[in-house]
Amino acid sequence: MQKPSLPKGTRDFGPIQMARRTYILDAIKETFQLFGYQQIETPAMENLSTLTGKYGDEGDQLLFKILNSGDFIKDVNASDLEKGSGAILNKVSEKGLRYDLTVPFARYVVMNRNELTFPFKRYQIQPVWRADRPQKGRYREFYQCDADVVGTDSLVCEAEIVLMIRRVFEKLGLRDYSIKVNNRKILTGIAEAIGEAGKEGPLCVAIDKLDKIGWEKVQEELSQRGFGENSVQNLAPLVALQSDLPGKIEFLKGFLKNSEIGLKGVEELEQVFGILSQMGENLSHVDFDIMLARGLSYYTGAIFEVKVHGVSIGSVSGGGRYDNLTGVFGLPGVSGVGFSFGVDRLYDVLDELNGFPAETYTGTRLLLTYFDQKGFEYALSLLKHFRQAGIKTEIYPDQAKIKKQFEFATKKEIPYVGICGDQEILTGTVAIKNLGSGEQETCSIDRAVTLLT
Repeated sequence: MQKPSLPKGTRDFGPIQMARRTYILDAIKETFQLFGYQQIETPAMENLSTLTGKYGDEGDQLLFKILNSGDFIKDVNASDLEKGSGAILNKVSEKGLRYDLTVPFARYVVMNRNELTFPFKRYQIQPVWRADRPQKGRYREFYQCDADVVGTDSLVCEAEIVLMIRRVFEKLGLRDYSIKVNNRKILTGIAEAIGEAGKEGPLCVAIDKLDKIGWEKVQEELSQRGFGENSVQNLAPLVALQSDLPGKIEFLKGFLKNSEIGLKGVEELEQVFGILSQMGENLSHVDFDIMLARGLSYYTGAIFEVKVHGVSIGSVSGGGRYDNLTGVFGLPGVSGVGFSFGVDRLYDVLDELNGFPAETYTGTRLLLTYFDQKGFEYALSLLKHFRQAGIKTEIYPDQAKIKKQFEFATKKEIPYVGICGDQEILTGTVAIKNLGSGEQETCSIDRAVTLLT
């Protein structure tokens, strides 16, 4: 007999886990909707031509490809086999599972541009798949919660991202965290200022690893990527800079004085902070991190990353501004900004901190029990009354001893049982027993409803 198993990097979610996930998702959905975002969904699979080339070589390797239906090798010949897997792939697979929600969203915008009202604010909560090596906090199937605005350059959108993150964290009871912010224009300016103009790409890839491998290892990587010793030394004061937000901005204005694009990035960040002030908001939890890079190459302006302190989980949210994501699909010049919550990582954070409220999982509140067929029929007649009152109620479906029915309620953590015996049938009442305290009261149906609500 075959032993059942799950593919590595995937999980089942039982009733308690689903209730907790719903708790997180409800907080995120309510916030997105409060800020005017509309929900869409895209298919689990996309054409490989839509997905490939958007995430870099490493990302392309992590795409789950789907074999064509039927005889998927019918078009493969001997010469293809000699050329290797690259020559075979486009003949055996035309589709793949989506890697993220951003590229499918860009495709959606281009295909529906004549029906959409711009600026278009959308949110999307769906699973994505990556053929990554499974480890703690990293799965092959996981949910993303994306919110994006396209069709506007307004920095109000960046300010509202900060507000949405703070609101979701407040609703989830998370208070010790940092919203790290930076601007890719600043990083471009830094590359210019240290004498490596045009090399902001490899600079970002290297310094994106600062938290993981430290400055010494980053220096080695920069050297391997062709950065000169003087350039690395020129970068060192930024890495070592310890200052408050105004101090960092003033330091950067001097450091980037000869970089127009770098100063533009500083100006944009100042404008975002100014907009928050005009909204009557403060900068609590906001951390201007000059070394924040984020690896995705399509970011062109503000970038965000959120980390919860005191836990072993990495970042739980991130995003940024992009100027031309839809350009690869034939619609150039559409600017947008967005961010994503990692539901699975937020779950792990709350689990590690014991942060889920006890009332998160609220299952059945009342189980109607009985001694015989007559009691069973009476209990059936009561179900409607309790359910109409909004009380989660069920009846033990099989004829069984009352002890077994009570044991069922205990195992399922149902707090109350309603006993339907001969006396209750005769008087049109029900005996409500609290399984936690052992207290029992025989009362009218209306009184029982009051007790349980």
